[in-house]
Amino acid sequence: MSKEIKDLAVALIEAEKNQQPINPLTEVRPDLTLDEAYEVQLQVVQEKLSQGIKIVGKKIGLTSRDMQIMYGIDTPDCGHLFEGMSVKNNGEVSFNDVMQPKIEAEIAFVLKNDLQGPNVTVEDVLQATDYVLPSIEIIDSRIKDWKVKLQDTVADNASSGLYVLGDQSVSVDEVNLPDITMKVYQNGQLMKEGIGKNAMEHPAACVAWLANKLAEFGVTLQAGEVILSGALATTIDVVPGDEFTAVFEHLGEVKVTFTK
Repeated sequence: MSKEIKDLAVALIEAEKNQQPINPLTEVRPDLTLDEAYEVQLQVVQEKLSQGIKIVGKKIGLTSRDMQIMYGIDTPDCGHLFEGMSVKNNGEVSFNDVMQPKIEAEIAFVLKNDLQGPNVTVEDVLQATDYVLPSIEIIDSRIKDWKVKLQDTVADNASSGLYVLGDQSVSVDEVNLPDITMKVYQNGQLMKEGIGKNAMEHPAACVAWLANKLAEFGVTLQAGEVILSGALATTIDVVPGDEFTAVFEHLGEVKVTFTK
């Protein structure tokens, strides 16, 4: 691994520790490739693991066409979920614990079997899934003003922050995931609507993509992991005092409040 990759990883770790966003990595290294960005992410992951912080899951980002258009890209990305990122349903998040939060509503998968790419299919994902849950992902960025290119968000652990899971676990046999509708309310006002197929036509297709992508880096999805499968609508900016509720057909609702 090059010194440049290590230096970029250190810069992101310091930004998170100090709660001080940094300039885009693609300004520092305009020629940063996507593979190098994943190397940066994995270097940060290794640093967290060396501190005894456990991985509890993965997340997939930029799965909806709307989000891809917003960022001018045509591929999803992915990151790691660590212990300490989970917020209880109906819980509160202090603005002291986030930097530039936005929220997304998505379907979360909890695995009962490992999934190892390449060649993982939607059917493989469904067979390996213990249950699904409604979720709100609180994305965040260590990059100033969210001025991110794909390489920036990938290096920055796919702009992950925190996440909230619903209380109602549902078997994949009981629902048709592409057809599940979702509504997000901000302070009681309907802000976004979406449907399962907004995430790569099928949320399980997102998980299959993830397993196959991570296989390139020798990473396997593990039984017991939480997989956030990707937003069903575009992001919503958050300000202190905001309360968000995401209501999913058949899956129930999930709620979080941001305090000053």
